[in-house]
Amino acid sequence: MTSATPDPKTKPEEPAGLGRRVVAICLDWLACILLSRVFFGQVAYGSAEGSITVLLLFAAEVILFTWLMSASFGQRIMGISVVRLDGGRLSLWRIALRTVLVCCVIPALVYDSTGRGLQDRAVGSVVIRTRGRGVAI
Repeated sequence: MTSATPDPKTKPEEPAGLGRRVVAICLDWLACILLSRVFFGQVAYGSAEGSITVLLLFAAEVILFTWLMSASFGQRIMGISVVRLDGGRLSLWRIALRTVLVCCVIPALVYDSTGRGLQDRAVGSVVIRTRGRGVAI
C-alpha cells in the first residue's frame, strides 16, 4: 500500500497575486479597527493605545483564523489560503511566527520572484489561490 502524500517538490496550487494579498490584509485591518471600536469604545486610532489594540486584534485574528481555516478573514474573502510548500496545513507555531513577521511589516514587503515574502520563506509556507482563477487582481 502506498502513501497518498503529495510530493514536496511540487507546488500545491497557483500562488496568489500581490493584489489579492494586499486587499486581504486591508480587509483584515479594517475588520480589526471596527472590532476595536465596538469592544473598546472610542479609543483614538492614531493613539498608542488604539494602534496597539488594533495590532493585537489583527495578530489574534490572523493566527486564529489561519490555524482553523488556513486563511484569515480577509484572505478567505479574497479566495486565498496559507499552506505549507507541500500543500499541507501549517502548525500553530509557524502561523504565529509568520503573523509576528507580518506585523513587523518589512518582511511582508520583501518578496522573491515567486511572490513569497520573507515571512513565508521563514516558515516554509506559500499563499495560494483557492478560487477565482479567472479574475486577475
